[in-house]
Amino acid sequence: MSRAALLVLADGRFPAGGHAHSGGAEAAVKAGRVTGAAGLEEFCRGRLHTTGLVSAALAAAAALGVDPVLLDGAADARTPSPALRVAARKLGRQLMRAARATWPSAELEALAREFPKGAHQPVVLGLAARAAGLGPEDAAYCSVYECVSGPATAVVRLLSLDPFDATGVLARLAPELDRVVDRAVEAAQVAAGGEVDALPAVSAPMLEVSAEGHAGWAVRLFAS
Repeated sequence: MSRAALLVLADGRFPAGGHAHSGGAEAAVKAGRVTGAAGLEEFCRGRLHTTGLVSAALAAAAALGVDPVLLDGAADARTPSPALRVAARKLGRQLMRAARATWPSAELEALAREFPKGAHQPVVLGLAARAAGLGPEDAAYCSVYECVSGPATAVVRLLSLDPFDATGVLARLAPELDRVVDRAVEAAQVAAGGEVDALPAVSAPMLEVSAEGHAGWAVRLFAS
């Protein structure tokens, strides 16, 4: 295992397409739920403990070698919003392109053939981590960090928030990221024993509702 591969996969410059997505932050800013650093922190905390936990567990399970087709179905069932399902598959397709070029593997090739329009991003992330020689904890950390860093970066652009304040939010959330990763990996290990339904299914209704509205905006800065 090369832990340096974790830095490559988690780097915001890795061409996985995340820069075009706000993780629901754009809709939250427009609705007035995020107006500064305090609101961003609460938004990211809520996202982390709901969709963040679900995505991290899916990524960890894929890194453990759980059937990615089953995991993709589990991801679909845990994403009620059609707009978010579309976004997840677009992100998965872009991540797949980057991962195949960076860490070629038979498992990535097989998943790309199975889902030519894109598998869910957390599943692809887990397989990419596996191809890079990383473990389930690494995949989960990549997932949870992306879960909060994406909205933080978006809010800097949307509100001209001081980047130092946004980084402070991420630092304060770090202990909670650790706890979510622990829960995600534990669930993934249960799934690896044949209990895929044991993966978290935590909901975030406001994110789902906002995503449907955001998808219909005539003008928007981010795709989701």
